[in-house]
Amino acid sequence: MSTVLLHKENGVGYITLNRPETYNAFNRDMAMTLQAHLDDCANDDEVRCIYLSGAGKGFCSGQDLSEATNPSPEDFARLVDEHYNATILRMRNVEKPVIAAVNGVAAGAGANIALAADIVVASHSASFIQAFSKIGLIPDSGGTFFLPRLVGMQRAAALMMTAEKVSAVDAVSMGMIFKAFADDVFVEESKKIATNLAQMPTRGIGLTKRLLNSAFDNSLTGQLQMEKEVQMQAGATYDFKEGVQAFLEKRKPVFKGK
Repeated sequence: MSTVLLHKENGVGYITLNRPETYNAFNRDMAMTLQAHLDDCANDDEVRCIYLSGAGKGFCSGQDLSEATNPSPEDFARLVDEHYNATILRMRNVEKPVIAAVNGVAAGAGANIALAADIVVASHSASFIQAFSKIGLIPDSGGTFFLPRLVGMQRAAALMMTAEKVSAVDAVSMGMIFKAFADDVFVEESKKIATNLAQMPTRGIGLTKRLLNSAFDNSLTGQLQMEKEVQMQAGATYDFKEGVQAFLEKRKPVFKGK
């Protein structure tokens, strides 16, 4: 069976990490297959939202250490570049919303892949842990980029240095993730978010994501200029015209993602 599953329904591309016996730890096949599925969803106009989750009891436990027992510096570089950096860049550069639905433990690279999503939701039994310091490594997969922006520099440093586990409820309270749901309704509620996003103006959402990607590196003047330029693109879309027409006609808009 494939190490990553892809199912498309109602405008959503459901990608499931599928090595439940290892809590969905990454091996090379899983990394390459995940990237292929992300590319598939990016290039399919019928897919207007991407939903990433894990099979079994875990979301992702990070790197499968059986593939990294005694790596050389060159092996480390290849693993980080080809397994993780390439995945994170796909998630951030696809101009469609990406939801990480964290159904269980998200550890190491698994935690940081989740945090690279546009929206992160979790079940109450889920947890997040920056496990790298336990084996003498540094947080990769964008962890040192995303986590300080989400929770602040000092809290990010503490979580990374102590490898303290964070519950889903605490992750919401500190601004790490969007929402946490009770386990018995988690799948239903998280899929509602994905289905709703798949019916919204996908082009406008993608352009919003483009602006958010630049927000922390831009000056105010530069960001305002970029907003003006991107707003011109949004104003030329079918969905903008449909949204305005539906408002004037007092009806629900039917967006096409174009």
